[in-house]
Amino acid sequence: MKIIALTENTACRPELETEHGLSLYIEACGRKILFDMGQSGVFLRNAEKLGVDLSQVDLAILSHGHYDHGRGLPEFLNLNHTAPVYLHKRAGEGHYSVRPGGQTADIGIDPALLKHPQVRLTEGVQTLFEGAVLFSDVPGNDLHSPANDTLLMEHSGGPVHDTFAHEQNLILTEGKTRLLVAGCAHRGIVNIVEQAAALAGKPMNVVIGGFHLSVPSTGASVPTPLVEAVAQRLLAQPGTRYYTCHCTGQAAYQTLQRCMGERVAYLAAGEQLEV
Repeated sequence: MKIIALTENTACRPELETEHGLSLYIEACGRKILFDMGQSGVFLRNAEKLGVDLSQVDLAILSHGHYDHGRGLPEFLNLNHTAPVYLHKRAGEGHYSVRPGGQTADIGIDPALLKHPQVRLTEGVQTLFEGAVLFSDVPGNDLHSPANDTLLMEHSGGPVHDTFAHEQNLILTEGKTRLLVAGCAHRGIVNIVEQAAALAGKPMNVVIGGFHLSVPSTGASVPTPLVEAVAQRLLAQPGTRYYTCHCTGQAAYQTLQRCMGERVAYLAAGEQLEV
Protein backbone atom coordinates (compact mmCIF):
# COMPACT_ATOMS: atom_id res chain seq x y z
CA MET A 1 0.00 0.00 0.00
CA LYS A 2 1.11 3.54 -0.79
CA ILE A 3 0.06 6.66 1.11
CA ILE A 4 0.86 10.26 0.13
CA ALA A 5 -0.08 13.17 2.40
CA LEU A 6 -1.60 15.86 0.16
CA THR A 7 -2.68 18.34 2.83
CA GLU A 8 -1.43 18.79 6.37
CA ASN A 9 -0.60 21.65 8.74
CA THR A 10 3.06 21.34 7.71
CA ALA A 11 4.93 20.31 4.57
CA CYS A 12 8.22 18.57 3.85
CA ARG A 13 8.86 20.61 0.68
CA PRO A 14 8.81 24.42 0.35
CA GLU A 15 6.77 24.45 -2.87
CA LEU A 16 3.84 22.69 -1.19
CA GLU A 17 1.00 24.64 0.41
CA THR A 18 -0.13 24.06 3.99
CA GLU A 19 -3.34 24.64 5.90
CA HIS A 20 -5.01 23.40 9.07
CA GLY A 21 -6.47 20.29 7.49
CA LEU A 22 -5.86 16.78 6.25
CA SER A 23 -6.02 14.96 2.92
CA LEU A 24 -4.44 11.60 2.10
CA TYR A 25 -4.06 9.77 -1.22
CA ILE A 26 -3.95 5.98 -0.85
CA GLU A 27 -3.31 3.15 -3.29
CA ALA A 28 -4.46 -0.19 -1.87
CA CYS A 29 -6.24 -3.34 -3.00
CA GLY A 30 -6.02 -2.22 -6.62
CA ARG A 31 -7.90 1.02 -5.89
CA LYS A 32 -6.98 4.69 -5.74
CA ILE A 33 -8.56 6.30 -2.70
CA LEU A 34 -8.85 9.89 -1.50
CA PHE A 35 -9.30 10.16 2.27
CA ASP A 36 -10.44 13.66 3.29
CA MET A 37 -10.03 16.84 1.25
CA GLY A 38 -8.83 19.52 3.67
CA GLN A 39 -10.59 22.88 3.89
CA SER A 40 -9.87 24.22 0.40
CA GLY A 41 -8.30 23.38 -2.95
CA VAL A 42 -4.83 23.01 -1.41
CA PHE A 43 -5.00 19.21 -1.76
CA LEU A 44 -5.62 19.53 -5.52
CA ARG A 45 -2.70 21.89 -6.09
CA ASN A 46 -0.35 19.82 -3.95
CA ALA A 47 -1.48 16.63 -5.71
CA GLU A 48 -0.54 18.15 -9.06
CA LYS A 49 2.90 19.11 -7.73
CA LEU A 50 3.33 15.58 -6.36
CA GLY A 51 2.32 13.89 -9.61
CA VAL A 52 -0.98 12.53 -8.29
CA ASP A 53 -3.90 12.61 -10.76
CA LEU A 54 -7.02 12.90 -8.61
CA SER A 55 -9.27 12.61 -11.66
CA GLN A 56 -8.33 8.92 -11.62
CA VAL A 57 -9.38 8.33 -8.00
CA ASP A 58 -11.77 5.37 -7.72
CA LEU A 59 -13.49 6.42 -4.48
CA ALA A 60 -13.28 9.09 -1.81
CA ILE A 61 -14.06 9.08 1.91
CA LEU A 62 -14.85 11.93 4.28
CA SER A 63 -13.88 11.03 7.83
CA HIS A 64 -16.27 13.49 9.52
CA GLY A 65 -18.27 16.63 8.96
CA HIS A 66 -15.71 19.30 9.94
CA TYR A 67 -14.48 22.04 7.61
CA ASP A 68 -10.77 21.14 7.83
CA HIS A 69 -11.50 17.72 6.32
CA GLY A 70 -14.51 18.34 4.12
CA ARG A 71 -14.79 21.85 2.72
CA GLY A 72 -12.46 20.82 -0.10
CA LEU A 73 -15.03 18.22 -1.21
CA PRO A 74 -16.73 20.49 -3.81
CA GLU A 75 -13.33 20.97 -5.47
CA PHE A 76 -12.96 17.20 -5.79
CA LEU A 77 -16.48 16.78 -7.18
CA ASN A 78 -15.73 19.44 -9.81
CA LEU A 79 -12.67 17.46 -10.91
CA ASN A 80 -13.77 13.84 -10.60
CA HIS A 81 -17.26 13.04 -11.88
CA THR A 82 -17.31 9.27 -11.32
CA ALA A 83 -15.85 8.38 -7.92
CA PRO A 84 -18.38 7.61 -5.19
CA VAL A 85 -17.81 9.66 -2.05
CA TYR A 86 -18.63 8.02 1.28
CA LEU A 87 -19.98 10.34 4.01
CA HIS A 88 -21.59 9.38 7.29
CA LYS A 89 -25.29 10.16 7.15
CA ARG A 90 -24.86 12.71 10.00
CA ALA A 91 -21.88 14.52 8.47
CA GLY A 92 -24.05 17.39 7.24
CA GLU A 93 -25.58 18.24 10.60
CA GLY A 94 -24.53 21.52 12.21
CA HIS A 95 -21.07 21.50 13.81
CA TYR A 96 -19.55 24.39 15.76
CA SER A 97 -16.52 25.42 17.76
CA VAL A 98 -16.42 27.75 20.76
CA ARG A 99 -13.55 30.19 20.22
CA PRO A 100 -11.38 31.62 23.06
CA GLY A 101 -13.50 34.79 23.27
CA GLY A 102 -16.69 32.77 23.66
CA GLN A 103 -17.88 33.20 20.06
CA THR A 104 -19.34 30.19 18.29
CA ALA A 105 -17.94 29.46 14.82
CA ASP A 106 -19.49 27.24 12.15
CA ILE A 107 -17.02 24.42 11.41
CA GLY A 108 -19.36 22.18 9.43
CA ILE A 109 -19.74 21.36 5.75
CA ASP A 110 -22.51 22.33 3.34
CA PRO A 111 -25.40 19.91 4.06
CA ALA A 112 -26.42 20.12 0.40
CA LEU A 113 -23.39 17.97 -0.40
CA LEU A 114 -25.18 14.96 1.06
CA LYS A 115 -27.63 15.11 -1.87
CA HIS A 116 -24.92 15.10 -4.54
CA PRO A 117 -25.35 12.11 -6.91
CA GLN A 118 -21.82 10.86 -6.20
CA VAL A 119 -22.33 10.83 -2.43
CA ARG A 120 -23.05 7.55 -0.64
CA LEU A 121 -24.31 7.85 2.94
CA THR A 122 -22.96 5.43 5.52
CA GLU A 123 -23.48 4.34 9.11
CA GLY A 124 -22.16 1.62 11.41
CA VAL A 125 -19.83 -0.92 9.81
CA GLN A 126 -19.80 -1.00 6.02
CA THR A 127 -17.67 -3.03 3.60
CA LEU A 128 -16.77 -0.88 0.59
CA PHE A 129 -15.00 -3.68 -1.29
CA GLU A 130 -12.92 -6.72 -0.38
CA GLY A 131 -10.23 -5.44 1.97
CA ALA A 132 -11.89 -2.10 2.83
CA VAL A 133 -14.15 -1.53 5.83
CA LEU A 134 -15.55 1.76 7.11
CA PHE A 135 -16.71 1.93 10.72
CA SER A 136 -18.29 4.48 13.03
CA ASP A 137 -20.09 4.22 16.40
CA VAL A 138 -16.82 3.58 18.25
CA PRO A 139 -17.63 2.45 21.82
CA GLY A 140 -15.91 3.71 24.94
CA ASN A 141 -14.58 7.08 26.02
CA ASP A 142 -11.22 6.11 27.51
CA LEU A 143 -8.58 8.84 27.82
CA HIS A 144 -10.98 11.56 26.74
CA SER A 145 -9.22 14.50 25.08
CA PRO A 146 -10.31 17.87 26.51
CA ALA A 147 -9.46 19.32 23.09
CA ASN A 148 -12.94 18.06 22.13
CA ASP A 149 -14.71 20.05 24.82
CA THR A 150 -15.12 23.21 22.72
CA LEU A 151 -16.74 21.30 19.82
CA LEU A 152 -20.51 21.32 19.50
CA MET A 153 -23.22 19.78 17.33
CA GLU A 154 -26.71 20.93 16.43
CA HIS A 155 -29.52 19.57 18.59
CA SER A 156 -33.24 20.28 18.74
CA GLY A 157 -32.73 22.52 21.77
CA GLY A 158 -29.62 24.22 20.40
CA PRO A 159 -25.94 23.30 20.21
CA VAL A 160 -24.68 20.61 22.62
CA HIS A 161 -21.35 18.84 23.05
CA ASP A 162 -20.54 16.82 19.95
CA THR A 163 -20.79 13.04 20.31
CA PHE A 164 -18.88 12.59 17.01
CA ALA A 165 -21.42 10.09 15.76
CA HIS A 166 -20.58 11.49 12.30
CA GLU A 167 -16.97 10.28 12.49
CA GLN A 168 -15.88 7.21 10.51
CA ASN A 169 -12.58 5.38 10.12
CA LEU A 170 -11.15 3.12 7.42
CA ILE A 171 -9.51 -0.31 7.70
CA LEU A 172 -7.60 -1.48 4.63
CA THR A 173 -6.25 -5.03 4.40
CA GLU A 174 -3.85 -6.05 1.65
CA GLY A 175 -2.03 -9.34 2.04
CA LYS A 176 -0.86 -9.51 5.63
CA THR A 177 -0.87 -5.74 6.15
CA ARG A 178 -3.71 -4.09 8.06
CA LEU A 179 -3.87 -0.28 7.86
CA LEU A 180 -6.15 1.95 9.94
CA VAL A 181 -6.79 5.48 8.68
CA ALA A 182 -8.45 8.04 10.97
CA GLY A 183 -9.20 11.70 10.38
CA CYS A 184 -9.11 13.43 13.78
CA ALA A 185 -9.85 10.51 16.13
CA HIS A 186 -12.38 12.58 18.05
CA ARG A 187 -13.76 9.38 19.57
CA GLY A 188 -10.29 8.79 21.00
CA ILE A 189 -7.41 7.22 19.12
CA VAL A 190 -7.09 4.50 21.75
CA ASN A 191 -10.77 3.54 21.41
CA ILE A 192 -10.59 3.63 17.61
CA VAL A 193 -7.44 1.49 17.42
CA GLU A 194 -8.90 -1.07 19.81
CA GLN A 195 -12.20 -1.17 17.91
CA ALA A 196 -10.35 -1.66 14.62
CA ALA A 197 -8.43 -4.58 16.11
CA ALA A 198 -11.68 -6.09 17.36
CA LEU A 199 -13.32 -5.78 13.94
CA ALA A 200 -10.30 -7.20 12.12
CA GLY A 201 -9.67 -9.92 14.69
CA LYS A 202 -6.01 -8.84 14.79
CA PRO A 203 -4.05 -5.71 15.72
CA MET A 204 -3.39 -3.11 13.06
CA ASN A 205 0.09 -3.09 11.51
CA VAL A 206 -0.04 0.62 10.70
CA VAL A 207 -2.18 3.51 11.98
CA ILE A 208 -2.33 6.91 10.27
CA GLY A 209 -4.25 9.98 11.39
CA GLY A 210 -4.65 12.95 13.66
CA PHE A 211 -5.01 12.13 17.35
CA HIS A 212 -6.73 15.39 18.41
CA LEU A 213 -4.43 16.15 21.32
CA SER A 214 -4.33 19.92 20.76
CA VAL A 215 -6.95 22.67 20.66
CA PRO A 216 -7.06 24.03 17.07
CA SER A 217 -8.24 27.52 18.03
CA THR A 218 -5.37 28.07 20.51
CA GLY A 219 -2.73 25.47 19.64
CA ALA A 220 -2.57 24.41 23.28
CA SER A 221 -1.76 20.78 23.97
CA VAL A 222 -3.80 18.61 26.29
CA PRO A 223 -2.04 17.81 29.61
CA THR A 224 1.20 15.85 29.25
CA PRO A 225 0.10 13.00 31.59
CA LEU A 226 -2.86 12.34 29.27
CA VAL A 227 -0.59 12.19 26.22
CA GLU A 228 1.71 9.81 28.10
CA ALA A 229 -1.24 7.59 28.99
CA VAL A 230 -2.36 7.55 25.35
CA ALA A 231 1.16 6.55 24.33
CA GLN A 232 1.20 3.63 26.75
CA ARG A 233 -2.14 2.30 25.51
CA LEU A 234 -1.00 2.59 21.89
CA LEU A 235 2.23 0.76 22.69
CA ALA A 236 0.12 -2.10 24.06
CA GLN A 237 -0.91 -2.94 20.48
CA PRO A 238 1.83 -5.43 19.52
CA GLY A 239 4.07 -4.16 16.74
CA THR A 240 1.75 -1.41 15.50
CA ARG A 241 3.50 1.52 13.82
CA TYR A 242 1.87 4.97 14.13
CA TYR A 243 2.04 7.98 11.80
CA THR A 244 0.35 11.02 13.27
CA CYS A 245 -0.33 14.52 11.98
CA HIS A 246 -2.69 17.50 11.88
CA CYS A 247 -4.67 17.89 15.14
CA THR A 248 -2.20 15.95 17.27
CA GLY A 249 -0.17 19.13 17.67
CA GLN A 250 3.60 19.48 17.78
CA ALA A 251 3.90 19.58 21.58
CA ALA A 252 1.83 16.42 22.00
CA TYR A 253 3.77 14.76 19.19
CA GLN A 254 7.05 15.44 20.97
CA THR A 255 5.64 13.73 24.07
CA LEU A 256 4.43 10.77 22.01
CA GLN A 257 7.82 10.48 20.35
CA ARG A 258 9.61 10.55 23.72
CA CYS A 259 7.35 7.78 25.03
CA MET A 260 7.03 5.66 21.90
CA GLY A 261 10.36 6.11 20.16
CA GLU A 262 10.52 4.54 16.71
CA ARG A 263 6.91 3.31 16.97
CA VAL A 264 5.62 6.81 16.08
CA ALA A 265 6.50 9.34 13.37
CA TYR A 266 5.05 12.57 11.99
CA LEU A 267 3.45 12.74 8.54
CA ALA A 268 3.69 16.10 6.77
CA ALA A 269 2.28 17.09 3.38
CA GLY A 270 4.42 15.67 0.59
CA GLU A 271 5.63 12.65 2.52
CA GLN A 272 5.03 9.20 1.06
CA LEU A 273 4.76 5.86 2.85
CA GLU A 274 4.97 2.32 1.55
CA VAL A 275 3.46 -0.15 4.00
